[in-house]
Amino acid sequence: MIKNKAIMIGAGLANMAAAVYLIQEGHWKGSQITFYSLDDHGSNDGAETADMTDEYWNRNHPLENQEGYVARGGRMLNYRTYVDLMDLLGRIPSITEPGMTAAEDTRDFDARHRTFDKARLLEGEKRILNAGKLGLNNKDRYLLTKLIMLPDSKEEELDNVSIADYFRNDPHIFTTNFWFMWETTFAFRTQSSAQELRRYMHQMIYEFTQIEHLVGVNRTRYNQYESIMLPLINYLKEQGCKIILNRRVTDWKFKETVMQDEITVTGLKMENTLTGEEETVTVDDQTAVIFTNGSITDSATLGDYTKPAVENLDYGAAAGLWKKATEHFYNLGNPDKFFADRNASEWVSFTLTTKNHLLLNEITRITMQLPGNALNSFISTVPITPLGHKDVNMSIVVHHQSHFTTQKPNETVIWGYFLYPRRKGEFVDKQYIKMNGKEMVLELLGQLAKVDPGPLNIVDKKEEILNSVINCIPVYMPYASALFNNRAKTDRPEIIPAHSTNLAFTGEFVEQPYQMIFTEQSAVRSGEIAAFHFAGVSMDKLIKTPRYDKDPVTLAKATKKCSLDKNKIVIKCEVMERSSPRI
Repeated sequence: MIKNKAIMIGAGLANMAAAVYLIQEGHWKGSQITFYSLDDHGSNDGAETADMTDEYWNRNHPLENQEGYVARGGRMLNYRTYVDLMDLLGRIPSITEPGMTAAEDTRDFDARHRTFDKARLLEGEKRILNAGKLGLNNKDRYLLTKLIMLPDSKEEELDNVSIADYFRNDPHIFTTNFWFMWETTFAFRTQSSAQELRRYMHQMIYEFTQIEHLVGVNRTRYNQYESIMLPLINYLKEQGCKIILNRRVTDWKFKETVMQDEITVTGLKMENTLTGEEETVTVDDQTAVIFTNGSITDSATLGDYTKPAVENLDYGAAAGLWKKATEHFYNLGNPDKFFADRNASEWVSFTLTTKNHLLLNEITRITMQLPGNALNSFISTVPITPLGHKDVNMSIVVHHQSHFTTQKPNETVIWGYFLYPRRKGEFVDKQYIKMNGKEMVLELLGQLAKVDPGPLNIVDKKEEILNSVINCIPVYMPYASALFNNRAKTDRPEIIPAHSTNLAFTGEFVEQPYQMIFTEQSAVRSGEIAAFHFAGVSMDKLIKTPRYDKDPVTLAKATKKCSLDKNKIVIKCEVMERSSPRI
């Protein structure tokens, strides 16, 4: 149903994309669009620490040390796959590069700083592993092939099947370089959805040929808040959009109908998080409500150099509102699948800021690569999984410096994360979730020391490195991998649910055919679809999604990469569409 006004619940990438498309393709005025949100960072964040401590989740837990920078996470781009994102960035100006669009800014920077990771995996005395040898055996290959061959029409066969379930008779795959790289590149866990793994295997199949070097990765000039979100925010404000922050939408008012299946929002209840006052907003017949129904950074909390991040037990603002909607209607998914099992979704990350480049130079020496190329993952010295396998302890990303526009030339910013925060460190005898920033730095130094080729070891410079630390901010994120949680296709709502007259869902907790999640691509596309629907724009204008899983050349290259020596791989390109094996 065509509308002429929109209320956006959430000011993340998906809803901002929707607003851009409403303005540019629907020919709306910005004044017709109003955002209500807790903040405007979304999941694409990055800021000075002092700016983040005033946000909703951290206001009750002030930090003693508010220096340095914090990034709860950072995502790698890929031009070949992120076609909708690049279309969006091509529509708005860069805020740091005059005369360039945000897309031109990113392409210009990336062309000058191409990714080539020389030290993707590191392990003890082996140091830098030859990760190009994926380590797959015939059973691993057979099951991966079976997963890839499963056509879209049979995807429901993987409903409620976890990755651990799918490989239940093949624990070997979790000991391979392939798995170590896959889990840390995309943040999959063994509890994650096999259905989502299949989508990634389809849409990122070409990464088989280059996963150890990450040459397919493209990066923004600065952190993604300043290179993606802030250009969007500035553009939308210039167009007259109203962005009202410090608002938590807490409940809905829906139209009462006889069958109670028509979904029409007539009002919203919200809390002003600065004053504690309750507010109501009436939704008239001409207004669309576009709702980002989940956020991987909801309930995230910060620590500092001397304090660990406090564990926040809040269900999440967006997810809680989604759950309220499901109490009214039966076809809006199941938020508990994603937000009621923290064991499957939680991470701890950290952002380390130093006042000089000593640590940066030491990492460069040990990994033999310049900043900006790295996703370095450290494999445990001893088995640490329930099956008695080695696994990745921690991963770090050494950004091209500077990573923030306000960063001083002599400062260094490094980001890292622990995918399984309840595990204990190898060098600090604590669970990662209970470590403060200093202890995370000590754990990092220990991991670097055990792979240091010498002749002098980084541990000899420990005190000098510790003295260089401005701050190290731990971030606890209970829902960081929630979008991968084991689920069925019906557990995520459609962007435009059946019988909805004015409500659309956007973001990474909506169901889109073929699209993989945890990417800016799927978020932008969801906003684009919602905008086209309510503005009456033909869906034929959507950017065509490339299908590399149907490209014979790409499949042949992936086949060769998966092979060991002269062993014949079982995948055949021509059977991709005809075969539909059952799990």
